[in-house]
Amino acid sequence: MPSPNPQPAIVLVRPQMGENIGGAARAMWNFGLDRMRIVNPRDGWPNQKAVAMSSGAGRLLDEAQICNSVAESIGDCTYVFATTARARDLTKPVMTPEHAMQVAREKIAAGEKVAVLFGPERAGLENEDIAHANAIINVPVNPEYASLNLAQCVLLTAYEWMRGTVDVAPERMELAKTEWANQAEVEALARHYEERLDEAGFFFPEPKAEGMKVNLRNMWSRLPLTRADAQMLHGMLRQLLRRKD
Repeated sequence: MPSPNPQPAIVLVRPQMGENIGGAARAMWNFGLDRMRIVNPRDGWPNQKAVAMSSGAGRLLDEAQICNSVAESIGDCTYVFATTARARDLTKPVMTPEHAMQVAREKIAAGEKVAVLFGPERAGLENEDIAHANAIINVPVNPEYASLNLAQCVLLTAYEWMRGTVDVAPERMELAKTEWANQAEVEALARHYEERLDEAGFFFPEPKAEGMKVNLRNMWSRLPLTRADAQMLHGMLRQLLRRKD
């Protein structure tokens, strides 16, 4: 059965290719959505091409609701979005996927049921379909080439849903089996290089020596060194000195 997680229903209206239905299922499950509804699939149902393309997301296809009309597919919903890439001469709010999914989260949190309509591959939703919707989702794409694949459009919407639902850091550092070097380890590394460079006559001329040492220490403190980095830099210097001897 579908997961208990509150979420919008993804409604594919008259999809033409099983591969795109499978791709849409895969995109949905990538981002935690598992409530698919399909209105009059052109090639009938079930569809083996959809299963093959779903790449392990076949459970969504097994549980998909097959409907005879757009009205039937959204009958239990209180708010409906329709995705379209072009102007439709219909008076409706037009939202980006990001804002639309924010609105969807607010409405679902308030106990409402929300659906998102996606049209067939060739020409998208008809105005008669969009007339059922409360708002339009318009993806900001290249105006000279606004054609989005069905699965791509589902993926963009599903991504925006998850992005606002899950707290994901915009950047993180992966430490590969190590830890950040502490100040004592950075100090030991700085002292090692300073001593060896001093022995090699690097700090010359004498009036500039102290300033050069300060700059070198400042460089070490700026570097985001891990313990593995510090150990490697110690080893590099020792090996260079062994080769010299």
